[in-house]
Amino acid sequence: MARIQKPIRWWLLFVIIILAIISLFVIQISDAGHRQDKVLWTTTVVIVTTGLGILWLLCFSRLEWRHKLTALTAIILLGLFIIIAFRFKGFSGDLIPMFEWRWRGEPTTFRQDIDETSTLQLSATDYPQFLGHHRNGVVTGIQLNRDWDTYPPKLIWRQPIGAGWSGFAVVGDSAITQEQDGDSEKIVCYDLYTGEVKWSHKDQARYSSPPAGLGPRATPTISGNRVYTVGATGILNCLDFETGEQLWTTHTFEENKAEPPPWGISTSPLVFDELVIVSAGGAVAYHKDTGDIVWTGYRTKSGYSSPLATTLLDTQQIVLFNQGLITAHKPLTGELLWKQPWVESYAECVAQPVPISDDTLLASTGYGAGAKLYQLSRNPTGEFDVSIVWETISLKAKFTNIIYYEGYLYGLDDGIFACINPKDGTRQWKRGRYGHGQTLLISDVLLVTTESGDVVLVEPNPERHIEHARFKALTGKSWNTPALAGDYLLVRNSREAACYQLPTVNTKTDSGSE
Repeated sequence: MARIQKPIRWWLLFVIIILAIISLFVIQISDAGHRQDKVLWTTTVVIVTTGLGILWLLCFSRLEWRHKLTALTAIILLGLFIIIAFRFKGFSGDLIPMFEWRWRGEPTTFRQDIDETSTLQLSATDYPQFLGHHRNGVVTGIQLNRDWDTYPPKLIWRQPIGAGWSGFAVVGDSAITQEQDGDSEKIVCYDLYTGEVKWSHKDQARYSSPPAGLGPRATPTISGNRVYTVGATGILNCLDFETGEQLWTTHTFEENKAEPPPWGISTSPLVFDELVIVSAGGAVAYHKDTGDIVWTGYRTKSGYSSPLATTLLDTQQIVLFNQGLITAHKPLTGELLWKQPWVESYAECVAQPVPISDDTLLASTGYGAGAKLYQLSRNPTGEFDVSIVWETISLKAKFTNIIYYEGYLYGLDDGIFACINPKDGTRQWKRGRYGHGQTLLISDVLLVTTESGDVVLVEPNPERHIEHARFKALTGKSWNTPALAGDYLLVRNSREAACYQLPTVNTKTDSGSE
């Protein structure tokens, strides 16, 4: 008697798929947690669904074994093809795994012809440190032409670069950054107008982590004839600006017996008077000429933010956003002026605090923490008191920084551009999925570098999101802060660097772009 084939249990596979769709829908509409949590839960659902699908195929489908083996072979071959054809390139700012075609070509080199370069308008001004002169991401003295259809940005040079998340510091025709070269961290000085290497310095150091990436992540600081840098493992260097000769060096975390943060040290050194100030288990000030420790501030776990010199309540102070704590110090002695706890969670303190007025300061982090506006006052004894004016979940600055302009706050809220009213923390609007990029204010327009490598001009308008122009500046994940020296825009990521001349309101003729 012929064996009767039982019907295939398609209904069980449909149940698995429907449950997966419902789970993904619930994850996306849920207000709990943050975008990174949603990515992790989505990944979990996909993995579990795939596993249940294979289990159904082999054990519960009632398919004939020849069909089971055919389907399983196809799944295995697909997996082998993905492994062979693609390579893992780390994670996005939302912790999404990133892959690239294994045979993808390396970045190419492009430079303007010598004759063309010599005719460029050499209108660069200095951009000597992280986020510009005042560490607030604001550049003045230049007005950009927003019509990039008629006057597109002009590519001056593009070339491969070593890995790392450092930005450029620019003085004169020298543009200095940090990058990884094998087992060495390099500090490299490039010619602003040609991209040619003027000098480089190497240290035997290497930081690498799958989520955080490879290489140094702090931006150099140029002060007078000195360059100060901090590597991803904590090496503080003082180099000669003209030659790159090392004048002094120290390992800040070893010297201060401090525990480095888990994702690499990203503190850009701050030069104040005769001091160079960094974070190594709290603020530490070195003499800028000798490298001797002048003072050590309140001890706490270091975050990823950089020291900020500001004036609050008519008092100069150095503000540092540590891990779970904001501290302010007297600049010349390190004496603690005030401290304020931050969210005790996975929230990594990266973004710079933003002074809003003489007595208010904004702080923000990602991972669902949001933003808080603090108000400072003095008690009868003359000491500082700190209170919270408001807090909101509508502004979560993960890797980026927030811009304050004409009474409103602008920045990337977990990768989406947003405008916030600082009076009460309410959101004006939220649009523009730019990812975890960076933002500068160029006089009266916002320049956003997106996580995917685009450069976008956005109107700082509290009423609505207006995008004026954009172009593709880089290829690949781009977390590095840009630098604008006059009308020369320097951008880079972990693969390539480029210099573009941006059109200004004085641009009279069309400029080409590659």
